[in-house]
Amino acid sequence: MPTSKLLCYKSISYLRYLKMIRLKIIYHTICILFVCIGFSLVSCISLKQYPLESYSWVAPEVRQFEALDQTQEYPDNAILFIGSSSIRLWNTLEEDMKPFPVIKRGYGGAHFRDIIFYTDRILANHNPEIIVCFVANDIKGVPEDESPKKVLRLIKYFIRQVREKYPSTPIVFIEITPTPSRWKQWNAIEKVNRLVEELCARKEGLYFVSTASAFLAEDNKPNDSLFISDRLHLNSKGYTVWNRLIKKELKRIKKANSL
Repeated sequence: MPTSKLLCYKSISYLRYLKMIRLKIIYHTICILFVCIGFSLVSCISLKQYPLESYSWVAPEVRQFEALDQTQEYPDNAILFIGSSSIRLWNTLEEDMKPFPVIKRGYGGAHFRDIIFYTDRILANHNPEIIVCFVANDIKGVPEDESPKKVLRLIKYFIRQVREKYPSTPIVFIEITPTPSRWKQWNAIEKVNRLVEELCARKEGLYFVSTASAFLAEDNKPNDSLFISDRLHLNSKGYTVWNRLIKKELKRIKKANSL
């Protein structure tokens, strides 16, 4: 083959090679963009799908928390408890958790779908050593119930919010309690528990406190003696059981993290 033709052939091959490389770069760039856009859309959708009235009712509760922040001082090594009415009604929390200082930030009827609109404000004035979360109302037998996978997505969104402010602070999720009043929904609630437990097992800095079995009687149904008359909230005996399990795990986490 003449030299000129050989050079021409090599030039064409090289140009084809460059074109192939450029196409691969463009393809991978587009893939990355779609992934990034996808993540952004998930974040936006998780908020925009909820109308204002679905979470605005929480605002007065959050303003009360902010008022407390202005009048009370909390140490930086406190354990912050955030969540629903089981946290709010834990009247002996401060005494039960001694010698660990605590910050109680629970409000009745809390769902992850409304907490995520106020996470920044609830945590804004604090630098807790550990954050403990218990939210048990996303599945309760009403039309507005979320699916277990949707609850998990909301929890992941909540975790991302916390991590923006506290990159390495331990986050502890308390297992949702089996209650007599919501026993019909237990299969779906239990799926949430397992999904959260699996998430905590995979991700560093996340912890799961198993409590459900302690609230079941011998017939493997909720133990009525641990609940008040509404068959949903814990009585003093129930809180004693809860405290024993939660505090034991908090001691282990503090030791593991040299806190």
